[in-house]
Amino acid sequence: MKQKFQEAITKLRQEDKKNFVQSFDLIVNLTEIDLRKEPVTAFFSFPHAFKENKICGFLESKNDLVDRTITKAELTSIDKKQIKNISKDYDFFISAASLMPSVASIFGKILGPLGKMPNPKIGGVVMKEDGSIIKGTVDKFRKSVSLKAKELSFKVSIGKESMKDEEIIENLDSAFNAIMNSLPRKKDNIRSVMVKLTMSKPIRVGVK
Repeated sequence: MKQKFQEAITKLRQEDKKNFVQSFDLIVNLTEIDLRKEPVTAFFSFPHAFKENKICGFLESKNDLVDRTITKAELTSIDKKQIKNISKDYDFFISAASLMPSVASIFGKILGPLGKMPNPKIGGVVMKEDGSIIKGTVDKFRKSVSLKAKELSFKVSIGKESMKDEEIIENLDSAFNAIMNSLPRKKDNIRSVMVKLTMSKPIRVGVK
């Protein structure tokens, strides 16, 4: 796939320049899968990070390592409008294990469908509010991507056009492999793979 990604990038770079820095996007269209029966999520980190995610923590006490701390006392006083705004403002949410029941009941209906609930499988739920544990979790999530398929397609930004081709290709390859490996039947669940710039038409690079 790397050679095909390179060919697509070369073609896209030949298009007329815009007056802003565009993003390269990867689109993976799926087939032969019922997402209601087989929900698909993918979690990975880019080899070449191009942005830092904003992290919100549900923690017993304030912690400067996250962009915002929501304590147990605050959890019970937040209204629905605030919950919706908070869910949009942050890319990842982590939680102390002791607060997860409250987080699930108060934030679950909003964060769940967005794929943003603190996830113990990827280290988003900490058993102890130790500084080194919180720092390690936050550092990992700063450069990570979590995707949840809501329809038969994944679309993810993988870099800026100001980046080197090699960096874009490695990010594309990393994202594609993570998505493919998250599928029940791997490549057999992929209908097509496309690459595009923010304002360009997509270029097909595979598979079926």
